[in-house]
Amino acid sequence: MVRRVLALTSGRIAVAVLAVIALLALFGPLLAPQDPLAAGDNTLAGVSGAHWLGTDHLGRDVLSRLLDGSRVSVLGSLEVALTALVVGAVPGILSVHLGRVFEWITLRLADTLVALPFLLFAVAVIALLGNGITQAMLVTGALVSPLFYRVARAATLAVARSQYVEAALVAGASTGWIVRRHVWAKVLPPIAVALAQTIGVGFVIVSSLTFLGIGVQPPAPTWGGLLASDLGYLSHRPWAPFAPALLIMITVWACNLLADAIRDVSGEAGRALVNSRKARANRLDQADPAPAGGA
Repeated sequence: MVRRVLALTSGRIAVAVLAVIALLALFGPLLAPQDPLAAGDNTLAGVSGAHWLGTDHLGRDVLSRLLDGSRVSVLGSLEVALTALVVGAVPGILSVHLGRVFEWITLRLADTLVALPFLLFAVAVIALLGNGITQAMLVTGALVSPLFYRVARAATLAVARSQYVEAALVAGASTGWIVRRHVWAKVLPPIAVALAQTIGVGFVIVSSLTFLGIGVQPPAPTWGGLLASDLGYLSHRPWAPFAPALLIMITVWACNLLADAIRDVSGEAGRALVNSRKARANRLDQADPAPAGGA
């Protein structure tokens, strides 16, 4: 699947953008030219050689804060996506194999989570457990998990009706063996699409919470926090929100582009794409003129 994704132009673009974002998360704090928490006298300064993106209202270097805050944004979005994956996909697969009672309970839980407004519920949980990005992301991931539950359940239902799974059941194979041998390979592509989309949703959620000052306490920098602080000084620096907003938009766009690429190369659509490319390559080979012989 990885080679098929990279064979698409959209897949290569998405992977390249997300790789850059991942590098910012890993090395951004080390690349920061100045201390992101150090205040100075040169407040609300414009772009200069010393401050490539200017300074904020406390004289802190904006570029350093943007680089340092990338780690929180990336890790927070991954926490949302991975929590939703574990909480949603595993019960979704098992609900097809563990009987009516487990199926009914998990379906009702998924319906309940869908009905909860995740942003308000995350704020309420943080108020009870304390302000922290980990608590917020774990709660939000659990509330987003019905997406993975429904995707995994639908894919597993399609596989469970197949003859080779019925034959494995008749032969006495265990549920765990059937899931590992037959189900997981079929369920993986739609789950990968949902995972890529959820990482993008996680960026929006992290940015929204930190924009409101939830999850990360100032003066720790985050992309959403930078966007919120810049909006208060638009009369002095009207271009300031552009950098954090652009990073958020590009990251979410790349995640959605990757999800589309995975969808295009998986399942029947992926096989049709590969077959069409092979047929086009064969036509091109046949259309090439034969080399002229010697006189």
